Amino acid sequence: MGRFLPWECLPLVLCVVHSMLPSSSGCFMEERAALMEISSWFMSANSEVPSSWGHGGDCCSWERITCDNTTRRILGLDLSYLYQEIPIHNSNGSTSVEPMEVACWNLNLTKLQLLDFSQNFACLHNFDGLQGLGKLKYLNLSDNSFIGNIPESLSNLVSLEVINLKGNNMSGALQNIGLENLRNLRELHLGSNRLNGSLPASVFALPCLEYLDLSENLFEGHIPINSSWKCSSLLQTIRLSKNKLGGKFDFFWLRNYTDLKQIDLSRNTDLVVLVKMHGWAPKFQLRTLMLSSCNLDKSMITEPHFLHTQHRLQFLDLSNNNLRGSMPNFLFTNEATLVYLDLSNNSLVGSLYPIWQNQTNLRLLNIALNRIEGQLLANIGSMFPELMILNVSHNNISGVVPSSLCNIGSIELMDLSNNKFTGEVPSCLFTDCSALMILKLSNNNLGGVILDGASNLSVVAAIYLDNNKFEGTLPRNLSGKFQIMDLHDNNMSGALDISLWNLPSLEALSLAKNSLTGDIHPEICKLTSLRLLDLSDNYFLGLIPHCSSTLPLEFLSLSGNSLSGSPNAFFNSSFIRALDLSRNQFTGNLEWIQYLSGIDLLLLGRNKFEGQISSNLCRLQYLSIIDISHNRLSGSVPWCIGGIPFEDHELEAYTFYWPRTSGYFFGGGFGMFDDMDFSYNSHYDLQGFTFTTKGNPYTYGHNFFMSMSGIDLSANMLSGEIPMEMGNLSRIKSLNLSNNFFTGSIPATFANLSEIESLDLSENRLSGSVPWQLTRLSSLAVFSVAYNNLSGCLPASGQFSTFDMDSYKGNNNLRSCTSSSGPMAPNGVAGSVAVDSDPILYVVSAVSFVLAFWATVAFVFCHALGRRVILKL
Repeated sequence: MGRFLPWECLPLVLCVVHSMLPSSSGCFMEERAALMEISSWFMSANSEVPSSWGHGGDCCSWERITCDNTTRRILGLDLSYLYQEIPIHNSNGSTSVEPMEVACWNLNLTKLQLLDFSQNFACLHNFDGLQGLGKLKYLNLSDNSFIGNIPESLSNLVSLEVINLKGNNMSGALQNIGLENLRNLRELHLGSNRLNGSLPASVFALPCLEYLDLSENLFEGHIPINSSWKCSSLLQTIRLSKNKLGGKFDFFWLRNYTDLKQIDLSRNTDLVVLVKMHGWAPKFQLRTLMLSSCNLDKSMITEPHFLHTQHRLQFLDLSNNNLRGSMPNFLFTNEATLVYLDLSNNSLVGSLYPIWQNQTNLRLLNIALNRIEGQLLANIGSMFPELMILNVSHNNISGVVPSSLCNIGSIELMDLSNNKFTGEVPSCLFTDCSALMILKLSNNNLGGVILDGASNLSVVAAIYLDNNKFEGTLPRNLSGKFQIMDLHDNNMSGALDISLWNLPSLEALSLAKNSLTGDIHPEICKLTSLRLLDLSDNYFLGLIPHCSSTLPLEFLSLSGNSLSGSPNAFFNSSFIRALDLSRNQFTGNLEWIQYLSGIDLLLLGRNKFEGQISSNLCRLQYLSIIDISHNRLSGSVPWCIGGIPFEDHELEAYTFYWPRTSGYFFGGGFGMFDDMDFSYNSHYDLQGFTFTTKGNPYTYGHNFFMSMSGIDLSANMLSGEIPMEMGNLSRIKSLNLSNNFFTGSIPATFANLSEIESLDLSENRLSGSVPWQLTRLSSLAVFSVAYNNLSGCLPASGQFSTFDMDSYKGNNNLRSCTSSSGPMAPNGVAGSVAVDSDPILYVVSAVSFVLAFWATVAFVFCHALGRRVILKL
């Protein structure tokens, strides 16, 4: 959020001055005074104006000022990028910009033709101050924050040739604001706002319009172009991507437009785009064609007549359209000018072979998520010598990884993951590609020695070699500047010696699911940037290193090893968000967990922790899942556990908190639009974790909070009554208290567990009945109270009508009261018991019969009404 800035006080509140004489120094006094007022305003906002402002009397010599050489009147004013944002670091980790109260500043510039106030993040309320700018031709207010709709008064500036209001958060419709009056308008930039409604036909009818950008808005309905419509013959660029447009758009309607160069209709999923040619040929030669995520004509590749007519294409994006056909290698001709080719997420088959001509212009090739087969070209490095991004992931490509890839000196992203590559990886990919930021070879059949024995790695940001068959162990002198190394699920073995590692930037390290042995080397404490560490499912043993300066870990998984001792001296308790120490040999009490102030996920199951569960546990107010099952804990459960909120986390906020590495930006240098970048999810989340619910282990990823929250205290030695306050845990989906020594009754407050899906109270010493209030639990899918001392009737309504007798077995005094069923037999089946076999029931029946008989006799002979009935008979 920027600072509040009403337009009537901006450089745009203008007075028309009829007689203004220039000063003796060559600059109009009034204009110089106005500029000094602007300078004062920016300085009050803690920003700096150009150093030349205020020095010398001739303001025409100042930076960012353009004057008429004859009249010395100001024609151009460039105020872009002047506001220096003051970041505020909020308590939740986010950053905002300090709002500013600023004074109004006035300006008399009636001859102004160019005004650039972009990238200042000012809060603008209206355009009232623009009314005096009758000569204005160029207006750039992009990347500010305009409150409200585009005012009709903008249409009074009839001299305007360029309007750029991109990225202003403007809302409302474009209808009825008089854009048809702007007959001189050549460029209209309204992208990245919140404009809605239908597209007005008047915009497409502007006679001088060359560039139209309405992308990233909320427009709906059809595009107002058809076979008889006459758009501006000068139209070169149409950008309508990322809206909600529908209907039909046929390229046949554009057949007579000779100057068209750029069309972007991407991400309008309901827009039917037709490109079939029926006896017509386009008169234009497109440079850019972006049709990603449209309802694109499925014959685009199988009958590529239109693409064959376009000989100057530089940017082609047909991704996310489920297109069929063979890989269109015809695009790689000797005359090809392609810079950017994205065919990802379709159903293309075939291979990249043959390609005979070198593609020296190509910077991006993305064919991920198709059905491409065959092998990569052995000389792929010379075929695409200038590639920056190569993504062939999620295909069926086999063979070896070509060593010629190392010859592409400009490569930044190389993703060959999820294919069928075999053999060893050329070591030069690890050591000789100085521009390579991300190398991703995950989920293949690659083998050999891990990293091919290389120790000094050149990869800048991330190395993914997970889910392959690499062997050996990591070099003891490993060095590099990368932030991520994921080697999980391979065949590495032996001790992990990191005594000479020099990885100062390493943020994420995963060696999970290998066969590494021995102790965790104490030199790991020197990886001071480490935030995510996964060493799970190996054969590590011994104590965790005691770091003199604890690591800033946010995610730590050591599960599935044989580690022992106390774990808390290894990490900074205030940073940790997710901690998985399950399936080890850790001992001691759990007093240390009270200091995990920001913990979301705490998995300590299947260890040897002992002692009691302290009420200090209740300090952990951000918990979503806690599992301390299969330990040696004793005593009672603190009642305050019912006060932990287990609240639903908002997706955006929680994604921020969930431990992950920084993302990396790809793109630029493509030369199309200013915001033309390649979208690639470069954030790294460590592998999921296992939590048992509904009687089975489930694996959850970083978005687990959307599907699971719960408590597992099972298989300990806990005793006493179950706190009734646990009924306040209305957000949890799983509660397991089984295999303990709990006594007393099942709290009726459990009826308030409104989102519970799995409730396991089996194998305790609970008594009393199953509260009928539990039948309100509409989400309950799994329920067990087996092997307790419960009695009374079984609930039979709601979800309880779906549970079989296994949920109740081992409770000899429980019975179904909706049939002739009797108590629960030892095998859990309700036995059929005859009435006369129960002596108590026999006595009660006999007494009832006798009392009823004598009451009838007394009524007949002693009551007047009874005697009258007898006489009538």
